[in-house]
Amino acid sequence: MKILVTGAAGFIGNALSLRLLERGDDVIGIDNLNDYYDISLKHARLARVTSYKNFKFEKLNIADRVAMEALFAAEKFDCVVNLAAQAGVRYSIENPHVYAESNLIGFLNILEGCRNHQIEHLIYASSSSVYGANAKLPFSTDDKVDNPVSLYAATKKANELMAHSYSHLYGFATTGLRFFTVYGEWGRPDMSPFIFARQILSGQSINLFNYGKHSRDFTYIDDIIEGILCVIDKPAKSKYQIYNIGNSQPVQLLEFVETLEKQLGKTAVKNLLPMQAGDVEDTFADVSDLMRDFDYSPKTPLALGIERFANWYKSYYAM
Repeated sequence: MKILVTGAAGFIGNALSLRLLERGDDVIGIDNLNDYYDISLKHARLARVTSYKNFKFEKLNIADRVAMEALFAAEKFDCVVNLAAQAGVRYSIENPHVYAESNLIGFLNILEGCRNHQIEHLIYASSSSVYGANAKLPFSTDDKVDNPVSLYAATKKANELMAHSYSHLYGFATTGLRFFTVYGEWGRPDMSPFIFARQILSGQSINLFNYGKHSRDFTYIDDIIEGILCVIDKPAKSKYQIYNIGNSQPVQLLEFVETLEKQLGKTAVKNLLPMQAGDVEDTFADVSDLMRDFDYSPKTPLALGIERFANWYKSYYAM
């Protein structure tokens, strides 16, 4: 298969590209390589895949309408996996306009490319953030998600609505995957595992909002990739689908930090702080639909995932 992976220098996009290449698919990877976080990490991720003969990379912004149309016209993809987006809940409070550009305009360009060039299946990243302040646990795709508590979450809900309209109007399949707190090697420096590891190893104190009582459905990167591959390989059950993709075993933030401390061999200095604007208290994925339709089965326990992440972190940063 010839597959477009957007966000190919990102955490999930790069890991997916590597797996697709290893099994023999042709991958066209695009990324705008912005400086939201350390660009050298993005280049290091790309170095993992650029040696493959079945990989082609283009530095391209999905919000560039003309360039995206030209890409779709030239490459004739069998499948599109859209993982490019402006990420981060807290950053959306500080810089809202970049979310509209990437997550709304960019996603519209992806949909238009699929419509105009007979793409049979678009798989795209949504987020557990769409559940907002929902109190019912676990989060189910049957739940209403009309109360986002961040602009980032609102853009992801908008993506789902946009995909629904295009599937209805033009007949191609769209599958949205609501990711739940992905972590692991080559991860994002703006996410808690990275932040905590850096601060613990440097002797800085770490901030635990909601006094560390948040629970998160931490999902190891390999389990996320296995789920995406299942969705790519099996024909879409219907024209419009939404699935949770998570570990379905939420862990309190304090427990997560304790596990990380053990693997790093150092105790954290903890600042226990009240709830922060834009945060949700708990996340917990009901993945029964994904298990039923795709035999999805996350296999990585937290301790093993954290061990692998900590070992990679210390090696990558020569600690």
